[in-house]
Amino acid sequence: MHAPTPVHLLTGFLGSGKTTLLQRLLADPALANTAVLINEFGEIGLDHHLLDRIDDTVVLLKSGCLCCTVRGEVADALLNLHSLRARGEVDWFERVVIETTGLADPYPVLTTIRAHPVLRSHFSIGGTVTTIDAVNGASQLANRLEAVRQVAAADVLVVTKADLATPDAAAFLRLRLAALNPAAELLLAADADAAGILIPAGLRLIPEVPLADHHAAGNVQSFSMTIDGTVDWTAFGVWLTMLLNRHGDRIFRVKGMLNVAGEDRPVAIHGVQRLVHPPVHMSAWPDEKRQSRLVFIFEGLDPEAIRHSFEVFNALSNAPAARASRQPGQPAVLAS
Repeated sequence: MHAPTPVHLLTGFLGSGKTTLLQRLLADPALANTAVLINEFGEIGLDHHLLDRIDDTVVLLKSGCLCCTVRGEVADALLNLHSLRARGEVDWFERVVIETTGLADPYPVLTTIRAHPVLRSHFSIGGTVTTIDAVNGASQLANRLEAVRQVAAADVLVVTKADLATPDAAAFLRLRLAALNPAAELLLAADADAAGILIPAGLRLIPEVPLADHHAAGNVQSFSMTIDGTVDWTAFGVWLTMLLNRHGDRIFRVKGMLNVAGEDRPVAIHGVQRLVHPPVHMSAWPDEKRQSRLVFIFEGLDPEAIRHSFEVFNALSNAPAARASRQPGQPAVLAS
């Protein structure tokens, strides 16, 4: 039995440099044993990398990667790759990277992987990497909701074309990105490599630098909470499920690190809109404070209403009657 293969998304607005970054990553030894889904082979100039053509949609590269063109649905391409691997027609690959189109919202792709009855048995959701053009990125974020959703969904933000932007423009863009997604790691394209960006999302700590309580960038806002003491897992799961069921269309991203009662290590949670990924037990706390931290990216909601609703659930979970009714050691499951 093998663990599900993580699927990473490489997304970004039109002209933001996704393909250029992918070209460089394909030569990185850390990307060996990787399957890459792209729109067309010709778009990234693979001719000099080709080693063998397996079928009409799949080629093997000298680097050890597989490349597969997406001729229809992403689900079909992933099922084809899984069948080839199961039959031994291609070597075992350890991860999949999907380059999305420039206007794609990452949420439907992530949902497909989690909801498809066959795919979810063989694939899991890795991280989301979003490229942002240093020259045009600020304008795209101000005018295109697709660009905002791509940034909000990111675990890693990669700024491209930094050498073409003025220092003022580059500084302004960094401020916008920090306001939109303070929980994401921010890299320059020149510093990005496969080993550093293809890390499962749940294994990335929220940055240790203090987060401002509330940021706004146009109509989209980010909001963070720091919680002292422990969090009841069952109550948190009910609260988050209800919040996303009610407002999931307007909550682009949620990411957190929780001090769960009865757990020695932090539990990482992350989700995009109504999709909550399985929680991950992290290796250690970043400091001695052991504080829970939550970051939301949303549009059209009141941050204080989110905070108040959590405080109500947390208070109820710590009431004597609630404590007495719990079964010790019984795990809870976050609904998604």
